[in-house]
Amino acid sequence: MTIDEQLDMLMGGTAVVISREELKERLKLGRPLRVKLGVDPTAPDIHLGHTVAIEKLRQFQELGHQAVLLIGDFTATIGDPSGRSVTRPPLSREQVLANAETYTKQAFKILDRDKTEIVYN
Repeated sequence: MTIDEQLDMLMGGTAVVISREELKERLKLGRPLRVKLGVDPTAPDIHLGHTVAIEKLRQFQELGHQAVLLIGDFTATIGDPSGRSVTRPPLSREQVLANAETYTKQAFKILDRDKTEIVYN
């Protein structure tokens, strides 16, 4: 695929891309990018909104890039209120790890397990 074809694929279905030109320049380098998606395992199931971003991450994988799924285990443990008017309830470490396990199982229905790195914060 040409760089412009890759850009069209990656930008398809997006509302905002911070810098098309920066992405284009990075793709021109011809080396795999590390593309990260952070999720907070505050419940046992991912929701439809997660699948939109996970599908985009899969498109990067299809183009040979490294996908990184960042599990916000610390954030879920403390009940981080970022962007919310009400603090999320803090969860036990066991609850967070159990939720993280179901998140990854569900994400691997879309992502290629062999091309995905899982990291915890």
